[in-house]
Amino acid sequence: MAGTDSSAFLRGLGKQLKLLRERAGLTQAELASRVGYSTEQVASVECGRRIPKPELIDKADEVLEAGGLLKAMKEEAAHARYPAFFRDAARIESEAVELYAYDTHVLKGLLQTEEYARAIFRMDRPLLDEEIVDQRVAARMERQAIFSVRPAPLLGFVIEESVLRKPFGGKQVLRGQLEQLLLIGEKRNVEIQVMPQSREDNAGVDGPLTLMTPKGGEQLAYFECQGHSTLLTDREDVRPVAARYGIIRAQALNPRESLVFIEKLLGEL
Repeated sequence: MAGTDSSAFLRGLGKQLKLLRERAGLTQAELASRVGYSTEQVASVECGRRIPKPELIDKADEVLEAGGLLKAMKEEAAHARYPAFFRDAARIESEAVELYAYDTHVLKGLLQTEEYARAIFRMDRPLLDEEIVDQRVAARMERQAIFSVRPAPLLGFVIEESVLRKPFGGKQVLRGQLEQLLLIGEKRNVEIQVMPQSREDNAGVDGPLTLMTPKGGEQLAYFECQGHSTLLTDREDVRPVAARYGIIRAQALNPRESLVFIEKLLGEL
């Protein structure tokens, strides 16, 4: 796991699960059978090597008559799937009523297919264990629940043309990714825009950015680079970032032109 805080939490959760299981007089195999998961999964959770799925936590809490003790740790367990630098942003993102992003190297995680996300994580250096890759991919896919939230948040994405041409994972992965962008771009609450490489003026030269507005809160700005992140909350710090994003949107193709552009790229594969 990235970050000792996650490792310590997972070991603590595992010890709690083991104590409750032993109190109930069950073996790992017996608990696994009752909650519908493999013995290896239960053993890995007890050792702190695996992040348990929410469903496993719920079932274990009921089977072991934990009285909500395990369920109380479910939210923290879910956030442990994310690298430490992203956890605060993940919480804000899940509650956002508005989210706008500008991508320059890879697609925003909210837009990625499972295959594209897996390819991205497998390219990380130092290399991630496959178990961590699986956890990160699952967490990334769960974040996409934002597209089905009601009332629907307003979502906007400006993507550099070069990002749409990078065949991460191979051409078939890129094809599936472009097809997904077309589907997402048809949603009424989503605007996808492409920044053509031919633009001579681009206000996004400083790099990628994300703007998020939580329900009942002020707009925030988020930046991420090389395993580190910055979350701006002061209004005077966020204001120029929001202004810059507005210019970036104006310089990019409009949403309809952008979907036509993506269709063209898809036809070239």
